[in-house]
Amino acid sequence: MSLLGLIFISVLQFEAGVSGEVKYRYSRAAHYAILSCGRESSSDPTCSHVEWFFDRDRTQSITEVSGGKVKLDSVRAVRLTLDTSCSLIIKNITAEDAGRYTCRQGEYGHHTDISTYLSVLTISPSPPDADPKRDAEVTLECSLFRHIDLHHCPQISIRWMDETRTVLLGEGEGYKFHGQKNCVSSLTVKRQSGHNRRYTCQVVDEKNNVEIEADYTPVFTGDHQSDTPGPDHSPDLQTYIIMGAAGGVVVVVVVIIAAALIKHRKRAKVTVDGPKSAQHPDEPESNLTYATVSHTIQQAPNKKQVKEEEEITYSTVKTAVQTEADDDPSCLYSYVSKPK
Repeated sequence: MSLLGLIFISVLQFEAGVSGEVKYRYSRAAHYAILSCGRESSSDPTCSHVEWFFDRDRTQSITEVSGGKVKLDSVRAVRLTLDTSCSLIIKNITAEDAGRYTCRQGEYGHHTDISTYLSVLTISPSPPDADPKRDAEVTLECSLFRHIDLHHCPQISIRWMDETRTVLLGEGEGYKFHGQKNCVSSLTVKRQSGHNRRYTCQVVDEKNNVEIEADYTPVFTGDHQSDTPGPDHSPDLQTYIIMGAAGGVVVVVVVIIAAALIKHRKRAKVTVDGPKSAQHPDEPESNLTYATVSHTIQQAPNKKQVKEEEEITYSTVKTAVQTEADDDPSCLYSYVSKPK
């Protein structure tokens, strides 16, 4: 082997290390991913000789972890951690996290590199401010973000399926497939009567094996009976005002009725608790009238005048049965003479 060849091999070993292992990982947006560094958990849990690098297009490499510590100046520092095997954990993944991550172990010049290409799958409405309630349909875009080294996505590698796992092609009931351009596949779905349908985006390899998939359910609000736009049948402000007024009237009527009942009960109580004549319970109802009469007897003027007073009490008895006293009241009285 020539001297030039030996120098070239030495440079490759120095730059890339002994191992050039490459891995491929897929993740969905908002999920997490664990990128292995190829170490055992028992070996150096402090990861003091481990570094992680990130690049998206080879133009710039960013150090994410150095000496087993996450770099605080990294834009994704709050979402990065290392486990006991020095694997890199990325939480709440976004499309910007797609790229190549390289784990370097050992000292410079005697290190081992393991590279992982992370691809991120996202599903989003297009345009982002699309309103299914207003438009009665929405276009979904399924996008696969990945490193520039992986080039373009093969045709028909990103496909759409409905809830029955049927691949959607062309145009059908409630949908229209627009095809795939590079790593983006578009599908327009219309509002369906009765329920909101679920759609699945899949990424498959050349052997039709599923690499990753994600579900999306467009939320169409309002009552709609056809696939075409129609009037909005949701309650408006006027309906709520009428309902509120009716409820207020009912409350007022209930309050008035309650007040009338309370007033009536108070009157009844006063009538029952009013003055009653004292009467024995075993005697028939009667009406007794009493009067006290003062009578003064004056002696003859030729004698010593002695003024004597005596009180006579008269009473009138009325019974339910008619008696002789009713015809001649004088029979009820008797004359009492005072001895002299």
